[in-house]
Amino acid sequence: MSTLLAVDAATLYFRAFYGVPSSVRAPDGTPVNALRGYLDMTAMLLERFRPEAYAACWDADWRPAWRTDLLPSYKAHRVAQEGDEEVPDELAPQVPLVAEALSLLGLARVEAAGFEADDVCATLARRWTDAGRGAVDVVSGDRDLLQLVDDDAGVRVVYVGKGVRDAPALTAADLQRLYGVADGRGYLHMSVLRGDPSDGLPGIAGIGEKSAADLLRQHGDLHAVMAAAADPSRPMSPARRARLVESLTYVVKALEVVSCVTDAPVEPAAEDSWLLGTPVDDGRLEAFGERWGCARQVARLADLLRAGPAA
Repeated sequence: MSTLLAVDAATLYFRAFYGVPSSVRAPDGTPVNALRGYLDMTAMLLERFRPEAYAACWDADWRPAWRTDLLPSYKAHRVAQEGDEEVPDELAPQVPLVAEALSLLGLARVEAAGFEADDVCATLARRWTDAGRGAVDVVSGDRDLLQLVDDDAGVRVVYVGKGVRDAPALTAADLQRLYGVADGRGYLHMSVLRGDPSDGLPGIAGIGEKSAADLLRQHGDLHAVMAAAADPSRPMSPARRARLVESLTYVVKALEVVSCVTDAPVEPAAEDSWLLGTPVDDGRLEAFGERWGCARQVARLADLLRAGPAA
């Protein structure tokens, strides 16, 4: 069966920017550490997984208004005074170069107006598997995307939070081992109870990762946990019951905010547009590599793409 590699692009270019020395520059002195690192990591992923299709999932809106309307604290700490996400000065001009390189290589860059890359990853995974086209590996360093792990559908999350080369492809068994939850949905429900400071989600006071997993194991899912808290006949400590009941409004809003959208209006929308192909124009690709000091990286990727997916 064919495999789609859906990549949270920002994860890779931020990781590349901070992981590759800033001394890596184009012939004219322009910093290209994020560009070169992104291309190297993409080659590692293609060599390892040899997918039939690839999509770089892009943030059309990294902090959608519909999410902040529900929960104003959502990613609020990432906003600079001028109202934009804090992107290092030397990274911002490299992001369009990453997009150009993808285009020249014939690798799809997919986004959805008003939605985050997480939503694009989730939408592509749902569409690909619902169409019976095979398995999906979602690549990200954002633990929020662990909610997409679904053994029945054939969706794994390749978690690159500690590096790309040996990144684990996580299944439900891994979520059970690492977090004590049964599957991706369990991870989502745990994250609402526990909270996530990196996304500005406060969670519920007194409930950490372990106690959230325990509650879900005892009651089944987040909805059952909240129902148990509202039912005085169900066993639960008075302090925990009070905190859960007081947090009902937060829980309802946070669940909607944290849940990845699986029907975002992605462009390009057709599954066939994500299939791997040969570089669009070898001459332009070679010129790009020379101009930006990444000739070896683009040549390596071009060779991998010509070789095609694993048999």
